[in-house]
Amino acid sequence: MFKKEDQKYNLISYINEDDDLTLREILLDRLNFSVRYASKLKRFKTVTVNKNFKKLDKKVKKGDLIEVEIKEDMANFTPQDLNLNIIYDDFDLIMVDKPPFMVVHPTKSHFENTMANGVTDYIIKKGEDVKIRFVNRLDMNTSGLVIVAKNPFAQHVLSSEMKDDDFEKKYITVVKGIIEEDEGTINQPIYRPTDDSVKRVVDERGQESITHYKVIERLNDATTVEVKLETGRTHQIRVHMAHIGHPIIGDELYGFVDENLIKRQALHAYSLKFRQPRTKELLEFKADIPEDMKMLIQKLK
Repeated sequence: MFKKEDQKYNLISYINEDDDLTLREILLDRLNFSVRYASKLKRFKTVTVNKNFKKLDKKVKKGDLIEVEIKEDMANFTPQDLNLNIIYDDFDLIMVDKPPFMVVHPTKSHFENTMANGVTDYIIKKGEDVKIRFVNRLDMNTSGLVIVAKNPFAQHVLSSEMKDDDFEKKYITVVKGIIEEDEGTINQPIYRPTDDSVKRVVDERGQESITHYKVIERLNDATTVEVKLETGRTHQIRVHMAHIGHPIIGDELYGFVDENLIKRQALHAYSLKFRQPRTKELLEFKADIPEDMKMLIQKLK
């Protein structure tokens, strides 16, 4: 059992509810730590039972207080005040509404003004020594919700649950042409043709990929669509919508480009629903459609 008031980003506090389990079993089966991280805890002696160090193969009793201290150096991102729209922050995660044209993680061509730089600035100002980890990522030109984990426990739990039906991801997009059906499902494998290929294709050699879509509004030779992902492949929505003949407006790689309409792909991660890693309370977030997509929809009405 997790008492919410006792939790910190760098301290996991858990009251054991089981009899006859070892400390290792608690860490792996109840706290969802990876085997690798449990070994790290053993090596650095950062897990205690009732405030005392205990070996992982020892049994723990019902009611014992298990505490895991997380000691990590911050990642080497340069802090920058980018005025990020941070819509939620607790001991395990930060939720950011990413603007378009911002890279999530520094690269050789984008080593500053990234989300990582902005989040680093935010956590330093809060006085937290957090090694930030991105649970989900968006393309530079996709806007919307991005989850930042504050510790390896949260990252492991959330990344595992992203593969589960309980983790709901929805997007809003504007595609070329009129979609006749009010809703549908695209179940087509997505494949990367070569190791250095940026572009993905629908190909039977690829990974299973399932996208559900629902028409929100039919416009002038365009359709506003809500998309729900069942799998999370790279470029999945972009590849699937292009495959059914309705590429995303503004998508230079797969879509239909008209810079008089919009200067990026009209794709926005607008809704996320999942359970808090420790308390298991249901969290639901929504991010308003950004101005450039609102203007696009108006132009196409």
